[in-house]
Amino acid sequence: MVSGKFLIHNRSGLHVRPAGVLVKVIQRFECGVVMKFNDREYNAKSILGIMSAGIKANEEVEFDCDGADEAACLQAISDVIASGLGE
Repeated sequence: MVSGKFLIHNRSGLHVRPAGVLVKVIQRFECGVVMKFNDREYNAKSILGIMSAGIKANEEVEFDCDGADEAACLQAISDVIASGLGE
């Protein structure tokens, strides 16, 4: 298992559009992905899971990837968050 913490820079946080972009990237991978925020865990392959966390701008989230392609998945998460999640 690999994990990483990321700061969400989007002004509006993880609302529908950036959450959708993130989920599309994560769903390409076979590994399981859990998002951790405020001591709770969310299914990162589900847009409803991500949006239910209520993540706002400049908040930190953690992603745990577990499976065959876990390192590539974590790198893809890092890349898409750094790119601004389509915004």
